[in-house]
Amino acid sequence: MTGAYDPQSDGAKMSFAQDMSYSDYLALDPILGAQKRLSPAHDEMLFIIQHQTSELWMRLVLHELSTAREALAQGDFPSALKMLSRVARIFEQLNNAWDVLRTMTPSEYTQFRDDLGASSGFQSHQYRLIEFILGNRNRAMMKVHEHRPELHHMLGQELTTRSVYHVALDQLAQALNVEFETSIFRMDTPHVADPKVMEAWATIYKDLGKHWALYELAEKLVDLEDYFRRWRFNHVTTVERIIGFKRGTGGTSGVRYLRKMLEVELFPELWNVRGQL
Repeated sequence: MTGAYDPQSDGAKMSFAQDMSYSDYLALDPILGAQKRLSPAHDEMLFIIQHQTSELWMRLVLHELSTAREALAQGDFPSALKMLSRVARIFEQLNNAWDVLRTMTPSEYTQFRDDLGASSGFQSHQYRLIEFILGNRNRAMMKVHEHRPELHHMLGQELTTRSVYHVALDQLAQALNVEFETSIFRMDTPHVADPKVMEAWATIYKDLGKHWALYELAEKLVDLEDYFRRWRFNHVTTVERIIGFKRGTGGTSGVRYLRKMLEVELFPELWNVRGQL
């Protein structure tokens, strides 16, 4: 019979008085100390951690999308596709998190809902920035961030930059030697489906051998939006399950507003073209 395992005898470093530790590298003290409940309700901790971890994943989404956009603009398809695929998997992770939040019942949520004040996920600047980068742009949505000039400026700067889909359309036009109307590249309003763009994507799908890189790009974008839509849908059902059709804490119509967002298409031509093949 062997004795208890001794990590030090196995070569594991045990003293970190002079060296960086796991906790130091990950800055765990401020992260694990950031859960400040405003009520005695047990389930408020779940609510806080659910949203804090979602914001951390969204930070990674922004990191990946920004770099993917740069790679795509340079014609580096392999790098861009890898990062877009990673973003889709992140949204799958975010999607699964709703299952944990749905373990909270309406009665449990009402124990601390009033303590939220007017705070709401609707005010997430990272979520808004993700939408802007992907192409769902609406300058009116920036107003909620006016009290934070640095965030308002960040969102405004994004509206001066081509979206991920804009850059994809640049690559599409270049590959097919076509020119899209400048009106297609809307900088501060949502992208609207265009027949010429859909015709171009149809050309890609009808000749995969000749246009494999763009075909892969198209499917990665569809995959990303697929997971993004599922995340939105599960958000709606989670909110409806917990608060029904009450107004949201941030003043929106709650479920009704979220259902309206389900109608948004980020890359409409890539969905509509399927009916033409």
